[in-house]
Amino acid sequence: MTVSFIVIAYNEERALPDLLADIAAQTYPKDKMEIVLVDSASTDNTKALMQAFAKAQTGYIRVQVLDNPKKKLPCGWNVALDHLSGEIVLRVDAHARIPQDFVEKNVRTIESGEDICGGIRPCRIENNTAWGRVLLQTENSLFGSSINSSRRSEKKSYVKTIFHAAYKKEVFDKVGKYNENLFRTEDNEMHYRMRKAGYQFCYDPDICSYQYARSSLKRMVKQKYGNGYWIGLTMGVCPKCFSLYHFIPLCFVLGILATTVLAFLGIWQLAALMWGAYALFAVANTVLSQIADGFNGFAFLMPSLFLVLHISYGIGTLWGLIKMPFWLRKIKRKSK
Repeated sequence: MTVSFIVIAYNEERALPDLLADIAAQTYPKDKMEIVLVDSASTDNTKALMQAFAKAQTGYIRVQVLDNPKKKLPCGWNVALDHLSGEIVLRVDAHARIPQDFVEKNVRTIESGEDICGGIRPCRIENNTAWGRVLLQTENSLFGSSINSSRRSEKKSYVKTIFHAAYKKEVFDKVGKYNENLFRTEDNEMHYRMRKAGYQFCYDPDICSYQYARSSLKRMVKQKYGNGYWIGLTMGVCPKCFSLYHFIPLCFVLGILATTVLAFLGIWQLAALMWGAYALFAVANTVLSQIADGFNGFAFLMPSLFLVLHISYGIGTLWGLIKMPFWLRKIKRKSK
């Protein structure tokens, strides 16, 4: 089967060379692959790196370097969808790494009868320092990321969503393109439409890719806030595309507000129960992370890191819900 391998990038001159090297090293035959590289109006050398790859690499069906002037990620995916020709669409984030057999294993799973597949996606850290490693441990832990089984399960199964997925081209032909009004939740909405159309997401833990976690607390907090914010906005477009666990940080933030008010009124027991349970889970996950990944000198900060990330995500969701009606009106004005 022929594969269209897509990468969308904006200002990724640091990460892109490694990913392009990984693509060139794939064991799947080059004459069955086309590479579709989309630059989202980068201001660094991202597009130049793409063009150099296209010029240097031979043997592929073709290597395309396309432009995404709208910059937004879903717009970039749509640009790629308009220009690809493969039977399988395989898309990977620019800030990622893939093993040599990544394409081969995805194709094998699709050829076994699946329409959509993918696998485990552990996070890596750019800065291999004690502080960087504790941020990575926080991100990778069950308490720090999510309970989504497709992040860590070792069993082949069907799930609701998959990272770095491979799709039969016919899936997009049936469900259409990405919603360009969304930013960080375009996959949630697209995968909901795919499930609604009857497609299943086959999770195969034998397939592996890697994603770089944010290398600083500031960037990690910004990411979590943004993720929550777009969940809040997207509730006005596709409320059914989220699971309950997406709203746990919001419930936590609302719980903080409610129990604090009650504590000022003399009813402190609920606040004590909530914070006691939270502290227990945070400490337990810190201990489990140290056992699994090795002791880190900054491990004592992990409970506080969990708290900062959860509150950031929850506040983002709350603010997104508040702004959602105004955002929807803005979208409607643009569409007229």
